[in-house]
Amino acid sequence: MSRSKSKPIAIVSGVAVVAVLAGVASYTATRPPSPGASGSSSVAEVSADPSAGVYAELEGYARRDASDKLALGRVDAPVVLIEYADFKCGYCGKFARDTEPVLVKKYVEKGVLRIEWRNFPIFGEESEAAARASWAAGQQGRFWEFHKAAYAEGAKEKGFGEERLAALAKEAGVPDLARFRQDRLGAVSREAVSVDRGQGYDLGVSSTPSFLINGRPIAGAQPLEAFTEAIEAAAKAAPSKGASSKGAR
Repeated sequence: MSRSKSKPIAIVSGVAVVAVLAGVASYTATRPPSPGASGSSSVAEVSADPSAGVYAELEGYARRDASDKLALGRVDAPVVLIEYADFKCGYCGKFARDTEPVLVKKYVEKGVLRIEWRNFPIFGEESEAAARASWAAGQQGRFWEFHKAAYAEGAKEKGFGEERLAALAKEAGVPDLARFRQDRLGAVSREAVSVDRGQGYDLGVSSTPSFLINGRPIAGAQPLEAFTEAIEAAAKAAPSKGASSKGAR
């Protein structure tokens, strides 16, 4: 995918680009180590106005590619949630365990939402290795199973070394572990992760998790309500796709 030529709209230090409604509780987003940088709270509010905080030029970051093995949901879903995340990020794990399953059941399974994953490894070599391993698992149709195993409670504390990645792949049900290792270490996985990370940098992402929901930026593992309100506002604003549209995954 070609990168946006528009001026990047930054999601910096755990603070969303736009705060449009006060009073929504938030968590602090994790940030990559940055000597001398001061922390700040994550404030990613949503509004009842479906156009508030939405940047039309950012909607083009959704790939809507039927062959995307790191995506979940209908290609023609009216709402696309893009997540930029790192497998060593604690708050990414919190989102994966507590919030994402609810969104899948409530919106993905009903054809309203598509989730597109972007590997954004920022915590060193093990982050990079886990990202490439997730991509490799995806080549055998087991990305989301690997995602679940890697984000299980206490999983990141065990690290993402060679043996651990193989164990996670086995837990995820990856059928060909030899191919998994070859794919993980190959140039194609390196390029795939680089493309995802480059897209995040184009946006100015510097913390994980960070999200786009139909062009609306949200930073941090926000409460469930922040996502449901944003998704429902986006669905209301989206053109009708038609229930019989093809291209479901």
